[in-house]
Amino acid sequence: MNKVYLLLGSNKQNPKKKLAKAKLLINAQIGKIDRQSSIYETAAWGYTNQPNFLNQVVILQSAFTPSEILQKILTIEKKMGRVRTIKNAPRSIDIDILFYNKEIIKDENLQVPHPLLQQRKFVLTPLNELLPNFKHPVLKKSIHHLLRICKDKLSVTKIAMH
Repeated sequence: MNKVYLLLGSNKQNPKKKLAKAKLLINAQIGKIDRQSSIYETAAWGYTNQPNFLNQVVILQSAFTPSEILQKILTIEKKMGRVRTIKNAPRSIDIDILFYNKEIIKDENLQVPHPLLQQRKFVLTPLNELLPNFKHPVLKKSIHHLLRICKDKLSVTKIAMH
């Protein structure tokens, strides 16, 4: 079994319900969720003229390869009403693969660890809740250290336990 770390995000159509539905679909189609962070509210990153996001990290066990997981994620996102328009646009659901075991994967469709996670407090904060000592396989720094040195100034507020 592979340990998979995903970030869920939503800022449209009742985001809390969208996160819950995404977790049900992930459990059914990708693998059993073992742990989940609290839910955090964050101002939008990049394209800022939109509602705040709710974000959550989940850790699951999966028998699938990273590319199979990516295809299943894209199917789940589409089923939940995600339409890809401009970069960083509002979305009903966004699911990103943060880590896959401790592997480093670079191909045309997928890069793991997620290439921007160290620049985003909305990713590092829920990750730090679950895995403060986990070492980023490329940067060789703990999640806790990456959060401490992160230059992202957006506030990340815990709004609910999972």
